[in-house]
Amino acid sequence: MASNRVISVGPVALTTTLTTNILNCALNSVAGPVGLTLTQPFVILRHIRIVNKTATAATFSLYKGATGANTAGTEVIGTGTSVAANSYFDWYGMLRLESTDYLVGGAGTATALTFQAEGEVGFS
Repeated sequence: MASNRVISVGPVALTTTLTTNILNCALNSVAGPVGLTLTQPFVILRHIRIVNKTATAATFSLYKGATGANTAGTEVIGTGTSVAANSYFDWYGMLRLESTDYLVGGAGTATALTFQAEGEVGFS
């Protein structure tokens, strides 16, 4: 039985570059001791909060896919979704990211929004 660990991600300031890599859980090396095969981890996001720290509404978009990619059909949360001034947007669910997946995105206004997330990390 897998034993996942609870994680907290961020805060990360969102820029106007909608292809910014926000989260990826791949390890550079999975070399292990003799007789043991290590695997890449996965992440399950359960909560994402986007905080607007400015006095003006701002938008954000998040995508799941390849590094630095935001192609059509990879939108997962908040495609141009507006966050009210001095407020926040909460998402609850279960979004699994494999080691080959990237959570990519950005905002319509430079550094107005901050990304935070909670979830768990485990190994296949």
